Amino acid sequence: MEPIETVALTCPYCGEPGEIDVEPALGSQEYVEDCGVCCRPWQVHVTVDESGAFEVSATREDDA
Repeated sequence: MEPIETVALTCPYCGEPGEIDVEPALGSQEYVEDCGVCCRPWQVHVTVDESGAFEVSATREDDA
C-alpha cells in the first residue's frame, strides 16, 4: 500500500482551511476534490520531483 500524506490547504472559494489526502508515490497529478465546507470543486495540483519531494496546490475549478 502506498503512503498517503495529509496536506492542509485553504479553499480558493470560501477561504476556509481544509485537509486532503494525496499519494505522492503516484507522481504528478491533477484531479478535482470538493471543499469540505462550501462543497465547491477545487482543481488539485500535485507536483512530485525526482527526489520524491512534492507540492500541492488548489485552484478554483473555473480558473483551471
